[in-house]
Amino acid sequence: MPESPGLQQRLEELLLGGPSKYTRLEVARRAGVPEERSRRLWRALGFATAADDEVVFTDADVEAMRTADNLVQSGLVAGNLEVAVTRALGQHLSRLAEWQVHLLWSLITDHPDLAGNDRQVTRLVERLLPELEQVQSFVWRRHLAAYAGRAFAADDDLEARPQVVGFADMVGYTKMTRQVDEDELSAVLDAFESLAAGIIADHRGRIVKMIGDEVFYVTDSPASGAEIALTLAERATESDTLPAVRGGLAYGQVLSRFGDVYGSVVNLAARLTSVARPGTVLVDRALAAELADAPEFELRTRRPVAVRGYNRLRPSALRRAKDRPSGMFAASQERAAEMMGLPETTRAAAEPDTPDDLATGRRRRRRR
Repeated sequence: MPESPGLQQRLEELLLGGPSKYTRLEVARRAGVPEERSRRLWRALGFATAADDEVVFTDADVEAMRTADNLVQSGLVAGNLEVAVTRALGQHLSRLAEWQVHLLWSLITDHPDLAGNDRQVTRLVERLLPELEQVQSFVWRRHLAAYAGRAFAADDDLEARPQVVGFADMVGYTKMTRQVDEDELSAVLDAFESLAAGIIADHRGRIVKMIGDEVFYVTDSPASGAEIALTLAERATESDTLPAVRGGLAYGQVLSRFGDVYGSVVNLAARLTSVARPGTVLVDRALAAELADAPEFELRTRRPVAVRGYNRLRPSALRRAKDRPSGMFAASQERAAEMMGLPETTRAAAEPDTPDDLATGRRRRRRR
């Protein structure tokens, strides 16, 4: 679609509620916000700094600045968190806006009759804008209701509390990017994101972020975290589109901040994922202890491994519980399978128990 300064101006006026007529200093003065503070908020939202004499702001900018100031003055947003809150809001909405523009661009380029007509494009955006706003508002309210319900029902601190942290990534993704074209890569990513989003939502987890070939998620329930990881690995193995998926899970105290999650538990889950074999889910000791008495799962202690930040990390492989054979050659067969790099899902039914696994099983039976 050819570049059109007239179209760009019309779209900006439509989306921003009117023509640009103020400088940044005039916005700050009209909103009653100190000039330096208005500069910090504008940068935190992710926008390039405008020159003091550049007329790029509208009446909507004045109102938005005034509203942000009122939130701080009312005490709803602490003054020391003002920039952090604004930054988080800008980052999340920036990604949403980028996706929506790509969607609109695809629609226009797929219809040549639209591409050459600025007025038709403007009318299309004008018609779609209220519908997009309505859907976004509804989804936001739905999520707000869900999180508020859990927050007021919980006794824990919402910012720092124990959670299951999980990562799942596609094995061989980097190699695959060199072998397929953009359309094929897009199809794989769409399939993975769709699969992950559905499974995580079904088991009441929350996606923290998608990181290319990897999904990062949290959940309050150890059993739900285990179910998400196992189902993701199983469904990927069954898929004709996706490569194998491996996962890592850890349990403990995490810091939740503006939609993201931080702490040593996050690092541990990521390290476990990096050493997991295709189709395998590894868990840390804390989560293994939480799941030890869950009859639907089975835990098998692995040999210690060295990863960045952890010299002797002792993970456990998580599986669904099932009747499996054992015998005098169990340990040697297990070691051979590990050296061959066979995925868990292809050999679970035939693998024998190792001595470590038998000891774990005896401890579980005694507890019961």
